[in-house]
Amino acid sequence: MFLQSPVDEPALVFRWRQGADRARLLSISSPHASSWLSVVPSEGLGLHLNPDQFQVAIKWWLGLDTSGGSLCSLCPDTVLDPLGHHASTCKRGGDAVFRHNRLRDVVAESCRLAHLSVKVEAGYNLTPDHSHTRPADVLVQNWSRGRPAAFDICVTSPLNTLTLSEAGVCAGAAAQAGEVRKHSANDDKCGDLGWFCVPLVTETYGAWGAEAKACFSQLASRLSIRLQKPKSVILYELYGRLNTCLVRCVATAILSRIQSS
Repeated sequence: MFLQSPVDEPALVFRWRQGADRARLLSISSPHASSWLSVVPSEGLGLHLNPDQFQVAIKWWLGLDTSGGSLCSLCPDTVLDPLGHHASTCKRGGDAVFRHNRLRDVVAESCRLAHLSVKVEAGYNLTPDHSHTRPADVLVQNWSRGRPAAFDICVTSPLNTLTLSEAGVCAGAAAQAGEVRKHSANDDKCGDLGWFCVPLVTETYGAWGAEAKACFSQLASRLSIRLQKPKSVILYELYGRLNTCLVRCVATAILSRIQSS
């Protein structure tokens, strides 16, 4: 969360904005982050934004004010910050869950296209103590060395105050921190079940973590053989679908809070 009330100290806001702009620029300049801008629009393939979504997405991408001077309609006394950080991370209203599920579905569909056996939301109550609750957003059988992989999808913001200082210096720092958190939470669970834990973490601007990029590279190799297409083309299409979905969801979250306030 950024601003707690309309009377936050201007100096604090200015310092946050300086660091946030640096983090934003590093994130949007990361490999594949801008892939959503170069896809051929297609509603049938999920590669589309409507005019309102595209307008607010461009403003958000360029660091222009997306807040309209509004309060968040779902969080009392919380000001919508100009960079859209609160709107893109707000847990209320279902936008974050919808975004997560849409990214999960794109990954699952891509795995199925590669003829991989896939189960969505796997791991619930698979052990006697019922402690292993859904460590896999997408469970892929025979991923590596005959063992399944538990893909755990997460979206994190480089503008979060916990990682802002690192994200303003090193591109992908927020995604890397997210990978560490996911391993800490799920390695033991996945190990007991005989699975690999594979965090698929992206920043809100589409900068994917190192483990996600390695996973997508391996998936693209399989798809390249299956579809008889160059791996580079497969990766271009995969990142295009993922990041178009991501940006569309962020734009929707921003618009819903502006229009409802």
